[in-house]
Amino acid sequence: QIYLNEVVLGTAFGIIIGPHAANILDPRSWSSSLEDQNNITLEVMRIILGVGLFIIGVELPKNYMWKHGRSLLAMVIPTMAFGWLLVGGILKLLFPSLTFVSCLVIAACLTPTDPIICSAIVGGKFAKEHVHIKLRQILSAESAANDGLAYPFLSISIYLTVESSKRVAFGKWFLIGWLYQVILGVVLGAIMGCLFSYFFQFLERGKRHVDRESYVAQYIAMALFTVGLAHTIGSDDLLAAFAAGTALSWDGHFTKRTNDKQIDDKYANGDKQFEEAEKETFVSVIELVLNCAGFIYIGTWLPFQSFNTPDLGIVPWKLVVLCICTLLLRRIPPLMLLSYCVPEIGTWKKALFSGHFGMRSRLIMGVGAVYISTLALTELSTPHDPPQNQEELLALYIQPVVAFLVLGSIIIRSYLRYLITLTWFAHIFLQMVFPFRPTLYGASFSYLFSENSPVRHGPCSLKNQLLTLSLFPLLTLKEPLVNSPPITLRLLIIGTTLPLQRTASEVMIL
Repeated sequence: QIYLNEVVLGTAFGIIIGPHAANILDPRSWSSSLEDQNNITLEVMRIILGVGLFIIGVELPKNYMWKHGRSLLAMVIPTMAFGWLLVGGILKLLFPSLTFVSCLVIAACLTPTDPIICSAIVGGKFAKEHVHIKLRQILSAESAANDGLAYPFLSISIYLTVESSKRVAFGKWFLIGWLYQVILGVVLGAIMGCLFSYFFQFLERGKRHVDRESYVAQYIAMALFTVGLAHTIGSDDLLAAFAAGTALSWDGHFTKRTNDKQIDDKYANGDKQFEEAEKETFVSVIELVLNCAGFIYIGTWLPFQSFNTPDLGIVPWKLVVLCICTLLLRRIPPLMLLSYCVPEIGTWKKALFSGHFGMRSRLIMGVGAVYISTLALTELSTPHDPPQNQEELLALYIQPVVAFLVLGSIIIRSYLRYLITLTWFAHIFLQMVFPFRPTLYGASFSYLFSENSPVRHGPCSLKNQLLTLSLFPLLTLKEPLVNSPPITLRLLIIGTTLPLQRTASEVMIL
């Protein structure tokens, strides 16, 4: 009832049991080597992200990427590029000791939308009650796509930092960052998804040789297999997982077999009825367990001692300013400008919501940011104390900055959820104290001040308008007063049968 999910609760629990509180669990104590500590964090985040992206791909309606691919590209690429450059500029202003290229490395870690947090938002109770199904689907697809597409933004920044020649850096970026990692990852995932889809349908011919439980198990098995294979050959494992999930459910067969109850094909295209046809499946439990584990780990991993390092120029007020500017400016402005190019968004209100909660609203950064930042550290040299060059200085900056923004976004999100909850409780309390019917009040108010309203077009004074407004409590009282003859008569006169030439004073007389 208070709309809190595993993101906030898991992180809070991780902080409580972590090394800065109860000291029950400390991931950094599992190895004395900094390289091994980063590898542990990297693989934990890789598993959670890989399974999460695969699930998002499977849960999308059939042929979704074919129908909405243009909208998705128009939403993902410009938004990521704008946020990448903007955050890089803000970092350069706040931390002048870093070069702009080093700032772009940190900004690349904050560029992708977190699919884990996004799925918690768009798949939660609040979203199902208040967010349109098409908007939830495009946000889920965007969060998955831009997690994989963070590789090119990170790789060009890393190559420009590590390589002495810009020509070599751009050459490696195109050949490795785009062709080998991104393109090959998408092709590999799509081929694997199609092959497994055809294989499952072949087993379904005649008698069903695969039960539903075995289908559900593929959410874990196929996701891990795809991520492992793509990582082994050095390709983009996250995009491969998303592409495999999308290809596996391309014709809707896999999704149909994994639901608790069969859903007709006509409901699998993102129609309005699809929201009513959604069924809770065992995969929700899998996703919840992985999400909880991931954010508990993040809570224990947060380097609180690094948030105040004056020797490096890292001080709390700079991190707070960076967090606020990032959350306000990274996604919302470009999505507001692109809203009319994306039919699934369409209006500035939906664009504002998408920019704020598209996860990342990334607003909300989480597992993805931790993963990309740790991946960046594995590509940089181990820093000395004090750092000897810009590369080592960057290695010291990445984790404190990214970790603070992850924590800040979760705190702000928690505050907003509590604000929504308190508003809801206040609404219930006011309804109990003042027995008014909000729907009738809203309908009466919108009618009286609409273009066809006698209040706006009749020769009525401000006094008469106030007299008309005084009638609202009579129109909004709860049962049984609304059914009494005098009030019902007034409701009919104002709502439906009042001639347009009537003035507000005549309404009161009637």
